[in-house]
Amino acid sequence: MDETLNLTLKGALLLLVILLAVGLPRLGLAAQVRHLRQMRRRVLLEDALKYLLSSSYQEQQVTSHALAGALDISHARALNLVAEMESAGLITSHTSGLRLTPSGESWAVQVLRAHRLWERYLLDEARMPLQHLHREAERAEHRLSREELDALDAHLGYPRQDPHGDPIPTASGVVPASQSKSLLDFPLGEPAVIHHIEDEPAALFNEILEMGLRPGSLVRLIERGERQLKMEIDGQQVTLAPVVAASIQVAEAPPPEPEREALVPLTELPDGQQARIQEIDASCRGYTRRRLLDLGLTPGARISPELSNAFGDPRAYRVRGTLIALRKEQAQQVLVKPTNQTSTPRNGEEHALTQA
Repeated sequence: MDETLNLTLKGALLLLVILLAVGLPRLGLAAQVRHLRQMRRRVLLEDALKYLLSSSYQEQQVTSHALAGALDISHARALNLVAEMESAGLITSHTSGLRLTPSGESWAVQVLRAHRLWERYLLDEARMPLQHLHREAERAEHRLSREELDALDAHLGYPRQDPHGDPIPTASGVVPASQSKSLLDFPLGEPAVIHHIEDEPAALFNEILEMGLRPGSLVRLIERGERQLKMEIDGQQVTLAPVVAASIQVAEAPPPEPEREALVPLTELPDGQQARIQEIDASCRGYTRRRLLDLGLTPGARISPELSNAFGDPRAYRVRGTLIALRKEQAQQVLVKPTNQTSTPRNGEEHALTQA
């Protein structure tokens, strides 16, 4: 009898625990399910707003069918989403397609700002590889509040462009206009600077990165054909298919400033050649920039390559009496002016090598 009573009490206690877990308004399972559903709904809605914003920039009409394809949802669900956004005053429907209202555009721009600022953070602070930024930013863009975005913007130094070269919207919702054009349409033989590289589809983006092309790279188109284009970057020729070149936006390169003509990246110094550091490229931001400055790579400091790596990377440099190791991508950001002096090898001396 006692055993039966104990089992009954245990069963009742277990049932009570389950009911509490499911029913608690904030901590229970039901609350977690509600929160998950609300988050999924918000993600879908914000993805739709961002797609409509991108389409408006490209002057493309958006229908409910196009929206369903872009979001990978059924047409019936897309129609429900359209009705929900119309009811909330975020979009309007026209014979020419769906359009954002001022309220919808403002919301979409903030999502876009979150995406591009987070990409900037991941590259500059977390040092995440460029090809992984977009996917991670797609997740984070829906979780950042306006206050968190403002703090992140200030922390990063109010950057103007994301790592792909896209303009970052301001806190007031202004998206700076771009003056770039497709590489396919740029004049032959004219120097150009890469402003933007489209990060989708990922396969094309990775192919462009493997060629060493980045926003800010100085290039020159030397041949244009129906099946391929040839361009020059850092004295090397690369060949691109037209579909790849279409993912690259460029602008006319500014004329070199007289005082900058003699500047070269640190990577171009031969072993033993001394130089004075003039500046760290403006594209080098966040953690990497602070780390280089902490290592003594400040304007006016003397520097020279002293130890070569059999594999080419990293390479050792002497600055302020200390040997430091820099990867090629880091040394490329340091602009120097070579001097007429060469450094003297220090045979037999042991050095502590600091890794950047």
